[in-house]
Amino acid sequence: MPRARRSASSSQWPDASRSLHRCEPVLLVSRIAALSLSCFILALLPIPARGSTGDTNEFLTRIHTNAAGRTLPYRLLLPKHYDPAQTYPVILYLHGAAGRGEDNAKQLDWGPLLFLDPAVRDKYDFFLVAPQCPRSAGWMETALGNPAGVRESEALRLALELVADVLPKEFRIDPKRRYLTGVSMGGHAVWATLVRRPGFFAAAVPVCSGGDSSIVTKAAAKCPVWAFHSDDDHLVPVQQARDLVQAWGKHGGVAKYTEYTGLKHSSWKKAFAEPELFEWLFGQRLP
Repeated sequence: MPRARRSASSSQWPDASRSLHRCEPVLLVSRIAALSLSCFILALLPIPARGSTGDTNEFLTRIHTNAAGRTLPYRLLLPKHYDPAQTYPVILYLHGAAGRGEDNAKQLDWGPLLFLDPAVRDKYDFFLVAPQCPRSAGWMETALGNPAGVRESEALRLALELVADVLPKEFRIDPKRRYLTGVSMGGHAVWATLVRRPGFFAAAVPVCSGGDSSIVTKAAAKCPVWAFHSDDDHLVPVQQARDLVQAWGKHGGVAKYTEYTGLKHSSWKKAFAEPELFEWLFGQRLP
């Protein structure tokens, strides 16, 4: 309230000025409480894995449309030192259930931003493809009689088509260095895809994921894997990861396994920051 108006009012009602002064501390306390509440609410909002919002600008925003007109939103990270005269590896990243949607952005919050680490980007040149499946869908669908008892959803079929046929027409991608990784729901799809499409990927990294170990085949186990999990994962029992890794070995495959303690369903935060991961991954090639 302006000072002049307050003075005029107090001349008519002598107690008004004192009342206003008594209200000022109450108003100040109310403002402080509101500000504190706002800060508390902001603290509860999700925080990206690493880096600022500007980091996402390094990921090109794209939509793949196939011959039938079906679409798949995806983000594409290019090699930092891209040279058309060279060929480069490509990593297909499959997000978990929390990354589903239509914004073509949410999938970046659960791992891909960690690939922007200068220690990785400066040393290794690669493509990273991060598609987003619809909110009402997943990467796999139940299909009795099919290998692994499931089949690729439309979103995954479009993603595999993108990596195998579409992007190689635009960029110099090495077909012998295709890699697959995924977290949670996406990690489940990693295991199933290796069974359904043996020989398609040179190596895979399933993270905080599981599945039925009985689906593993000798052909699938030819693909080297490095699995990551936490011993206290409350969404995907750790025993599923242990069983899959054991089955991989029993079928003659190479299966590295890292089990963390105390990370619950967030083992991806450490997995994609492991200093030896990318050296191992890019060291794998198809025959």
